[in-house]
This record gives sequence, C-alpha cells and structure tokens, in this order.
Amino acid sequence: MNIRRSAAALAASAVLCAAAAPAALAAPSPSPAPVLPAGLYGKGDPTYDGVFRQSLAFLAQHASGVTPAPQAVDWLVGQQCANGAFAAFRPDPAKACDATTMLDTNATAAAVQALAALGGRQEQVKKAADWLKSVQNADGGWSYGPGGAMDTGTDANSTGIVAGALAAAGEKPDAVRSKGGKTPYEALRALQLACPQPGSAPDDLGAFAFQPDKAGGLAANADATAAAALGVLGKGMVVPAPAADRPVPAKPLSCEAGGAKDPAESASAAADYLNVKLASSGHHLMSSMPGATDQPDFGNTADAVVALAAGGHKSAAEKPLAWLRQNAAGWAKTAGPAAYAQLILAAHATGADPRAFGGTDLVAELNAQGPAPKAAGAQEKKDEEQRQKEDGSSSSSSVWWIVGAGAAAGVGIGILLSGRRKKQQP
Repeated sequence: MNIRRSAAALAASAVLCAAAAPAALAAPSPSPAPVLPAGLYGKGDPTYDGVFRQSLAFLAQHASGVTPAPQAVDWLVGQQCANGAFAAFRPDPAKACDATTMLDTNATAAAVQALAALGGRQEQVKKAADWLKSVQNADGGWSYGPGGAMDTGTDANSTGIVAGALAAAGEKPDAVRSKGGKTPYEALRALQLACPQPGSAPDDLGAFAFQPDKAGGLAANADATAAAALGVLGKGMVVPAPAADRPVPAKPLSCEAGGAKDPAESASAAADYLNVKLASSGHHLMSSMPGATDQPDFGNTADAVVALAAGGHKSAAEKPLAWLRQNAAGWAKTAGPAAYAQLILAAHATGADPRAFGGTDLVAELNAQGPAPKAAGAQEKKDEEQRQKEDGSSSSSSVWWIVGAGAAAGVGIGILLSGRRKKQQP
C-alpha cells in the first residue's frame, strides 16, 4: 500500500527514461513541469502519482470526518478513462485515453477505494472495478501496467491494492476468478515465503516477495508484505482500529504443510515477519532505496502499522506508531499530501488521534495541501476549539525537540521513493 509512490513510479520512470534516451542525447533540455490543476492536492510533479496521492488524501480525510472539496473530487473523477481505468496522471483530461495512455492498476484501485468511500459515484466505481477485473492475470493477480511497457507480470503490491479496491466496490475479492480459474489469494499465496529460500534468513518466513526473480526464487520485501497482508484479508487502505488485541503468532507457517492453509493464517505469518522486522530496527523499517544508508522508511513503516492493525494485532501496531509519532512530522512536511495521508491512516488504524500526532495536527496539514474541504460542522468546530485549548495548557517543548531531531534524520526521504518499488530487497 505505501502508502508512497511507488515501484510503479520508479518502474515507469525507468521505462520512460529508457525510451527517451536517444532523444535525451539530442535534446538535453529538461521537459517543463506540468501545470498543476487547481483541484489537485500537493505541489510536486504529479506525473507518476497524481491520482494516487489525490485518492489517498480523500481516504484520509474521509476517515477523519472531513468532506473533500467538490472541486478536488471533480478533478479525480475527470481523470478516469472511458473504459473505467485511471492513468497515474492525465495532464489533459479532455483528450481521450488511447493506446499510448499508460493505464495504472494501482492508481485505479486507489481511486476506486476513495470514490467508494465518499459515495455518490457508483457509476465510476463500477466501471473502474470492471476494468480491473478485465485485466486480471491468469494466475489470479495483477501487474502495475497491464498490456503495456509496464506489464511485467503479477506483483504483490498491485494484487494487494486491487483486492482492497474490489472489496470497496462491493465484490468478494476471493470470488473474482481469472480466465485461468485463479483467485487473488492464490496469486498472493504463491508469492509468500512459506519455505526457506536461497539466501533468505529464518525470520524471512511469512514475508511476501514483490515478484519472483528470474529463477523463480522469492526474496522477502517489507513493502510487498504490508500490501499483501491487506490483500489476503480483502481489506483496503482504511482499516478500523481492532476492538481487541491478538498476539502476533510466532512462525505460523509450516513448509512441510505447504504454507498457509487459509487467508487468515497467511496474514498472521505476514504480521509475524513485519513485527520481527520492525523490532530489529527500533520499531521502524529501514529504507532499501539505492543510495540510502541507515535511513528510516517512514511510509513503509506507516503501511506496516495498518497491516498489523488489519490482522487485529493492536499492541504490535502501536509500537511503530509511537515511533512515527515522534519522528515522522518532518518527513511528512517534506513529502506532501500522501505522506500526511499515510500517517492519518496509520493513526486511524490504531485508534490514535491524527489531530494530535506528536505535536502535529495531521488533518489540518493535509487539508492545507489542496482545495479547502467543505466547512466543518458545529460539533467539529467545537471539538477543534477544545483540542486547541488543551494543547495550549500542556507542555510540548520536549515533544517538539524529539520530533525535530527525528525529522532531521529523514529529510529528503519522500513518499515517491518509499514504496511499491520494483525490487526484491526486504
């Protein structure tokens, strides 16, 4: 989920750079940045994440009781192609999608979840869900860019987020079968490390790989594991806080038994991997981006919180959430709306208050990233006044010092580089 654009973004960038290399040699001048639409959240280049970050912002606002501005919703709806799909970003929505349009399952799945949550857009939701079902791979899963240069086969991230979108659209994900008769769960199960792999560690069991390598081997990937954990449970990016706490089971998979017997066992094994991985680094995940040395991965950590909460592991989710509360404010300020949204969804999944998150009102910060949402009701205004009064009477100097110190370590780690990456490192 990470949340976090994206392996999709990085893969798209790689494809575009490769295709443009000869032209780049002849014309080294960089292309001008696209003009930002008035209804779009964020000020960064939306080429690879416009629809995704807009959808994530809407999900976070909706989870916080905020109604997005009609102008912003209209922009997202206007990005949809006639066949129901979404691209990562269409600078000219008036121009019809054609064979050159890079259709994006991740952007489409995120838009489905957002529009379904907001309500009143059933036609658009159904068309998008129907398109997703039409591009399901024979193995039951989904690739990032079906049918185009970005189609490299089923991956865990795309399959996980599409499963959540189908559930949001009213489908039963595990009843959606491919032409080969396979389900999304079968596709994800094939990517889970139930048995030791060459070069893998004992603690990697239960993790998911992004994709098999050329030899068919699986390498544990924390980002893929968080996305797949939601996918096997048929859950989307908005997860309610668990009412009770389920301990994380230790190594529930058996290689001799062929791995997980059902989705719940598969999700529990993923939770065990994430829990061990988080604890080994001080309750957060580390960046595996090229060139990143001892840098935390805030977006992936937020996604892990949501994945743990989705499995009912409340106390396990609260530990990385506490780390985010102390350290993630600076990252979110640098990374933009999707980062604030990820933190809001992590807080929501654990029952924490996103309006008082380590000294930051995440909801207010997100709202300031785009068109002002609809006016708050009287009760929300009253609650906000009370929060401000309580904040003013409490001592926050030590909290701000901790937030500042943690943020300094993560400046420059943006949401575009934190997840859904096409690689096989954990």
